[in-house]
Amino acid sequence: MEEYKVTVATGTSEYSGTNNYIYVTLVGENGQSERTILDNPGLDFCRGAVDEYKVCSPAPLGPLLLVRLEKQRYWVEDNWFCRYVTVEPPGGGIALTFPCYRWLIGDVKVEIREGTAKRLCDDTSLQLLAHRKAELQERQTIYRSYCMEHWKEDWFFGYQCLNGSNPRMIQRCKELPGNFPVSGDMVQGSLAPRTTLDKELKAGNIYLIDYAIMDGVPTNVIRGKPQYIAAPLCLLYEHPDQGLIPIAIQLGQTPGLDTPIFLPNDPPLAWLLAKIWVRHSEFQVFQLLSHLLRTHLLVEVFCVATLRQLPAVHPVYKLLAPHLRYTLEINCRGRTQLVSADGIFKRVVSTGGEGLLVLSQREYKVLTYRSLQPCWDFQQRGATTLKDYFYREHSLMLWDAIHSFVSGMISVYYQCDSDVVEDPELQTWIKDIAEEGFVDVPTFGLSNELKNKAELVTLLSVAIFTSTAQHAATNNGQFDWCAWVPNTPCTMRHPTPTDKDAVTMEMIMDSLPDVSQTCLEMAITWHLGRPQPDAVPLGQYPEQYFTEPQAQEVIDRFRKELKDIEEHILSQNQGLELPYLFLLPSRIENSITI
Repeated sequence: MEEYKVTVATGTSEYSGTNNYIYVTLVGENGQSERTILDNPGLDFCRGAVDEYKVCSPAPLGPLLLVRLEKQRYWVEDNWFCRYVTVEPPGGGIALTFPCYRWLIGDVKVEIREGTAKRLCDDTSLQLLAHRKAELQERQTIYRSYCMEHWKEDWFFGYQCLNGSNPRMIQRCKELPGNFPVSGDMVQGSLAPRTTLDKELKAGNIYLIDYAIMDGVPTNVIRGKPQYIAAPLCLLYEHPDQGLIPIAIQLGQTPGLDTPIFLPNDPPLAWLLAKIWVRHSEFQVFQLLSHLLRTHLLVEVFCVATLRQLPAVHPVYKLLAPHLRYTLEINCRGRTQLVSADGIFKRVVSTGGEGLLVLSQREYKVLTYRSLQPCWDFQQRGATTLKDYFYREHSLMLWDAIHSFVSGMISVYYQCDSDVVEDPELQTWIKDIAEEGFVDVPTFGLSNELKNKAELVTLLSVAIFTSTAQHAATNNGQFDWCAWVPNTPCTMRHPTPTDKDAVTMEMIMDSLPDVSQTCLEMAITWHLGRPQPDAVPLGQYPEQYFTEPQAQEVIDRFRKELKDIEEHILSQNQGLELPYLFLLPSRIENSITI
């Protein structure tokens, strides 16, 4: 048995230490050591600690290639910053240093190399060459400049309307709105050969995004300087070769000489600025309405009603509890830190302050129960046939899986419709949701009583789908789309252009967020969009509220269905230049916690 002396150094900054399990495996040319838990008497891996351990191998490892570190959760998640590892071979030879200098977050495995710098041509070991390649591939999936390279291109603009952080706005345009006087001649150059705007409207290939809800919203003042907003209309065309592309943009709801219609054949900077203004409106709508109101605050209604009206032993309480975990806590933080009078939105977003309240109130008053159900939502918007609408396809798969899961669970405890009708706690619960949670929504469309199992199953499916898949769709990609700030600016510092020929690069730069606003937008979208260290994936229930075998069988079927969806999505994304993985079940959190 060969014995190696291993030294592990923990970081010196605050919170660098960990109470999680740490394992090490030494990898040499001739094999691997035993996977060894690093555990000395007393506390290990304290801030600034340099701890020594013994690691055994049944045979000599030969020249050491890698040190494999693994961190596993112990009770609660606790990140760890490792500075370096040193390894002294048997017999007291020269110790080798393996620099790490990185955070280990979550249940994670990392492999680190000895500290000597090596160019590609210096590596002769096939194992080290493979490690070098795998390291870069992993980093390239995390650190992507896709957005920065393609944000000016029309196809990329259209792609984000389908699969960006706000994929619920696009709708089929059967006839042009009266306040958007686009003529066929204006857009003829953007259409496929031998067709016209009228033909494409009739064929169902013209789509519209209308930000009328932004019209007249009060604007923010940041450091004494007024900020600006717009209420654009954007016409898009599903081109047979180019995919979905924008073909006309009007930056206000009232046409006129000061509100021109921007076109792809306009001066390039004018067309670019028009698209930037649309994307700026997109930031406001997706953060405040699609994300905050339609997921966070909506699920809060279910959370409060469940806590108020259902005892912990009730099957619906047990079903919902894992999907309501931490939601009240994060919503309270959002109210005090994000959308408060002195919060981040007031400091950096053009609708911060009074504007976000007005905007949210407008959306709240037109919110409908049907729009929260994917099948109805896509039909209502006429968006059932759009190609490469991955958000739609994945949403419908997840909705079906969740609906089937909920139906199975409810059938364990409610044999017939009368069981639902005659459950007084359940009826008080729905009354709380309808009359307290959505009391000021005249067109919401949710009854204050449950008449059958089907209504209960649909309502619970809405709650779970919204707190999982829908939140993931709007939250998880926001850093990808917003980190390159010109693609989705949080504010604009100059009014919309009134003369297409007068747009300059200086005007664009003066309109975009300044350096401090840019940095804050990047920071907040990273913080909100990043995977949480203690995230629980969809369908995983570490807190086992249900103990009955029948319920466990339903949960197992749900997990199997989610696994099949995961494999389908991964297969579908193979070879795609721009993969859509925000609704991969393993990346969907079981509740809204951020």
